[in-house]
Amino acid sequence: MSNELLFFLTVVIYLGCVLLFYRLFGKNGLFAFAIFGTLLGNIAVCKNIDLFGVATTAGSVLYASTFLVTDILSEKYGKRDASRAVAYSFAVMVLWMVGTQLILWFTPNGNDTIDGSLRVVFGLVPRITVASLVGFICSQNIDVFLYHFIWRKTGEGKGKLWLRNNGSTLLSQLVDTVLFTTLAFWGVYPRNVFISILLTTYLFKAVVALLDTPFIYLARHIAPMKGKDD
Repeated sequence: MSNELLFFLTVVIYLGCVLLFYRLFGKNGLFAFAIFGTLLGNIAVCKNIDLFGVATTAGSVLYASTFLVTDILSEKYGKRDASRAVAYSFAVMVLWMVGTQLILWFTPNGNDTIDGSLRVVFGLVPRITVASLVGFICSQNIDVFLYHFIWRKTGEGKGKLWLRNNGSTLLSQLVDTVLFTTLAFWGVYPRNVFISILLTTYLFKAVVALLDTPFIYLARHIAPMKGKDD
């Protein structure tokens, strides 16, 4: 299966799972998906791929899907719960960084076959996670702020949902991409590769942001299963 086909398939899977988690578990499901998306996204971003002939990272779709989570929380529950999702994800990422490094400190015995692979993956975690933490906390708070700012300025009509969803996400994703890519990859890759990753990562995140518009309209009409939204 080509990377391009996988890209659109993962868009449908991840954005669809945001709605599924909301239906099954209510806003707690959205909190859970936000944490999942940030953690796995931090691993996936270490993998470089080609999409439509340009270099980018494999974590763009997954990480971008977390912005749909905060937008749904903003739309249906308000700024407080959207900010809670950001806080939960931030706290778990800090714990994730500490936990992965503690695993590496253990000395493997003669029967171990995976320590080397863990060191390759988890060895990147501190820089990647710190970069992600800075980009995440800045961009997600900007996203929540802009969503409600645009809402106040345009009113609550259904016709303006696309504007606050896309406006807040596109701007906050730009902040996230610049901060994260610079902190994580500056000096790691040649300058031309770095610039390519920065530009294409934002491009594909922007595509996901636009594609998530039908999903937030669907979320408006989804009610969590009885007893699952406490």
